[in-house]
Amino acid sequence: MKLIVFTGSGISAESGISTFRDSGGLWHQYEISEVATPEAWKENPEKVLDFYNQRRRQLLNCTPNLGHFHLVKAEKDFDVQIITQNIDDLHERAGSSEVLHLHGELLKAQSSKYPELVYPWIKDIHIGDTCDNDTQLRPHVVWFGEAVPNITVAAPLIKDADAMLIVGTSLQVYPAAGLLELLPEDKPVAYVDPKPQISYELGLRSYKKIISDSASKGIPEALNWLKENFENGPGKA
Repeated sequence: MKLIVFTGSGISAESGISTFRDSGGLWHQYEISEVATPEAWKENPEKVLDFYNQRRRQLLNCTPNLGHFHLVKAEKDFDVQIITQNIDDLHERAGSSEVLHLHGELLKAQSSKYPELVYPWIKDIHIGDTCDNDTQLRPHVVWFGEAVPNITVAAPLIKDADAMLIVGTSLQVYPAAGLLELLPEDKPVAYVDPKPQISYELGLRSYKKIISDSASKGIPEALNWLKENFENGPGKA
């Protein structure tokens, strides 16, 4: 059974990583336009680097939580492909085998002029840190207003999936949230989030399970439901 697991910031919140939209989240402390757009980078690269340097330091002091480890254990029963909106490496550190990052990776840096030049990076990025072509390095993160290259990688994986598990995301960030539309209508979808937001596409589906809980508590229930429904077919579990 090919299972796509689509994760957002909610799964990392239990590890102490700030989310974007919740009360007290990152975007209540910063304006997107000041730290997460190409325009911000051109106007004040020092501020952008400081923002991501703080996040990188925080990440290095965090560890995977039970939600991440549940997904590792799921590989015993499913062919799991994680597609994440998160830029942390907690899925990998927990031991997940297949992880695709839609929005980049915080522990990497890229050239600001040659985006194909990407480097592992665990320390702060400073003005003056350059790529092999002597161009300033920037975070390896997809900013608002930029293309999401890995969308084209994710799309065929979802079209070919047998089921989908959505964890810890508001389903409001596009184009990533639109990936659900690619899952065939007859495939089961489970959604785990403390405050689930029922998007238009998810609302149209009759073959779904909504679990209002944290990732660590809700994922096992969701996996059991997906396994039963895959084995028995819609409405037979």
